[in-house]
Amino acid sequence: MKGVVRGQYTLEFKQEAVRLVRGGQGVSSVAKTLGISGQTLHNWVKADAAGQLRDVAGKAVSAEQMEIARLKTELARTRMERDILKKAAAYFARESR
Repeated sequence: MKGVVRGQYTLEFKQEAVRLVRGGQGVSSVAKTLGISGQTLHNWVKADAAGQLRDVAGKAVSAEQMEIARLKTELARTRMERDILKKAAAYFARESR
């Protein structure tokens, strides 16, 4: 395919993304939060498990950008937990009547 620009990410960015997945978050949710493809992240997780995750020079991701991505992921997880608790509270309130 012509004209397709591949993203290049630092090793630290890849390791942080893999850490989020290994921490229990889904590949698709982490990929969406970080703005990368799910298949790319899946490949990074596989490469890390095989000890072959490598750095690629190019698009530098600053520490601030990594922190923002981590906080966005944490906020999304917290919102999901809040919504689950709201539904549970409504269910039990209805059941006790």
